[in-house]
Amino acid sequence: MLRSLKYSALAISLMGATQAMAGPDLTVVSFGGANKAAQVKAFYAPWESAGNGKIVAGEYNGEMAKVKAMVDTKSVSWDLVEVESPELSRGCDEDMFEPLDPKLFGDNANYVKGAIQPCGVGFFVWSTVLAYNADKLASAPTSWADFWDTKKFPGKRGLRKGAKYTLEFALMADGVAPKDVYKVLAGKDGQDRAFKKLDELKSSIQWWEAGAQPPQYLASGDVVMSSAYNGRIAAVQKESNLKVVWNGGIYDFDAWAIPKGLAKDRAEAAKKFIAFSVQPQQQKIYSENIAYGPANIQAVPLLAKDILKDMPTTPENIANQVQIDVSFWADNGEQLEQRFNSWAAK
Repeated sequence: MLRSLKYSALAISLMGATQAMAGPDLTVVSFGGANKAAQVKAFYAPWESAGNGKIVAGEYNGEMAKVKAMVDTKSVSWDLVEVESPELSRGCDEDMFEPLDPKLFGDNANYVKGAIQPCGVGFFVWSTVLAYNADKLASAPTSWADFWDTKKFPGKRGLRKGAKYTLEFALMADGVAPKDVYKVLAGKDGQDRAFKKLDELKSSIQWWEAGAQPPQYLASGDVVMSSAYNGRIAAVQKESNLKVVWNGGIYDFDAWAIPKGLAKDRAEAAKKFIAFSVQPQQQKIYSENIAYGPANIQAVPLLAKDILKDMPTTPENIANQVQIDVSFWADNGEQLEQRFNSWAAK
């Protein structure tokens, strides 16, 4: 009996020590859907299996106002949040995110240029592209000019309900080369030109707000073409005839950021999680589960050729794409989103 009690006490003691070593549970908030499912396989489950503590997985749709409210009221309940590059840049400028030491993530040369930022780390590369349902069209579109051509390609179009990406696509549809888009969009004349081009298509647009919607709209025939996240289309291509046009796509990073004001032990655990997620093996598993490019280029040789063909960063796919101009959207985003919302409401 005494021996049994000693063993029980030892087991309880060891369990307590293991839990202490495991670190705190982390609330990680991402954009959900196929992206979140890939994160579970590549990051969350392996992190937990390694005894680092539990991941409480949440979802949101990029509402930075929620993050700002938490930081401003000193009531931060999210340990890590997935953000797009313009929001990361703006959040950094507004002191919403914890600064990060780049040494935590190894050699900067191992990452796609721009992945390591002062207060965030890009963990995958993705593109917003033109997608279409090949079962619903007599011929294949090849550009945003085709997207705007409702005579040759009759039917509704899906676009993300926001200025970002939508204005760039409008300018490309109006004949602006991908490399010149931000030069044109930087001036008032260029912005007017983009909205004028959107006027032409407005009656044919079905807006989407969540990444899961474009493949649903395309599969059901609600729209014949849509802007879409490339990974969301790739995720359903085995059971559908949805296709991607890389020409005129816009690529970007999604990054992890830590909201400012997090307790020190939680912030340290969150930094370790970020470093874990950008290891080559974790990056490989992520890209095997969704067609987004690894931010750590050491993961590329680990991927099979049939997977690489769906990656936004392969040379042939990226050739006629444009990298999102983070500085432009950090400087002009608020004003253009307000103008867009007013335009869309009319």
